[in-house]
Amino acid sequence: MKTNRILIIAVLAMVLAACGAGSKKSTDMEKRTQVKIETTMGNIVVELYNETPKHRDNFIKLAKEGMYDSTLFHRVIKAFMIQAGDPDSKNANDTAHLGSGDVGYTVPAEFVPKFFHKKGALAAARMGDDVNPERASSGCQFYIVTGRKFREAQLLDMAGQKNNNRIDEIFNELARKHMKEIYKMRKANDEAGLLALQDSLEAQATAQYKEEEPFMFTPEQIAAYTTVGGAPHLDGAYTVFGQVVEGIETVEKIEVTKTGKADRPVENVRILKTTVIE
Repeated sequence: MKTNRILIIAVLAMVLAACGAGSKKSTDMEKRTQVKIETTMGNIVVELYNETPKHRDNFIKLAKEGMYDSTLFHRVIKAFMIQAGDPDSKNANDTAHLGSGDVGYTVPAEFVPKFFHKKGALAAARMGDDVNPERASSGCQFYIVTGRKFREAQLLDMAGQKNNNRIDEIFNELARKHMKEIYKMRKANDEAGLLALQDSLEAQATAQYKEEEPFMFTPEQIAAYTTVGGAPHLDGAYTVFGQVVEGIETVEKIEVTKTGKADRPVENVRILKTTVIE
């Protein structure tokens, strides 16, 4: 039996090569800014990618302003990631629900395929696709990937699933453009009109999907995910804008800390200070 999707849709190797004397450096050859994150469990140094300038500049700005100082790693999931940057966490009590704090703006997505969710990747948190179809990043919250190792066969299966899901993503993108029309037909109980629109959007989604290149993990991704590990299911959905270059052992210590409700550490893990290394 055909599913009436419209009827249930919710309103929804670091490169630092020097150029010859007097020559101009390209963006990805420039020296990358580093930020030292001092925590109650040790220090972490992250390097920011020049190819994601909006995220780089925003992270540097907030670090210099001291916005991250005293914030918590409020969400920690073993074999996945550690998340921080919620300004509401600075003075939060032990029962406060965290993760919704922000700085009043978002940062446009900057997806760069060569930067992916391997272990140690620094990426931006964001609201879900249903309310954030452009996948804009939180203005302040970030996470560091810990992840796990995968077999190559698992990655192939995951790529296949991503491709299977892509047509639904396109369908939902198209449906959002017709929400006023959908609401009007739902209010009028016009099931025939809804089904006709659904058929039309499904045909458009299928046609658009056929014009796209299917998703495949690159050899670099496969090599990383099968050796150091990571979170490959996040690739292409969240902006990766940096990488841990020192202190991965601190990340690992935070990762295994005991957590309670909403994956919040039982004992606070706090960022003491962030320092931009220039």
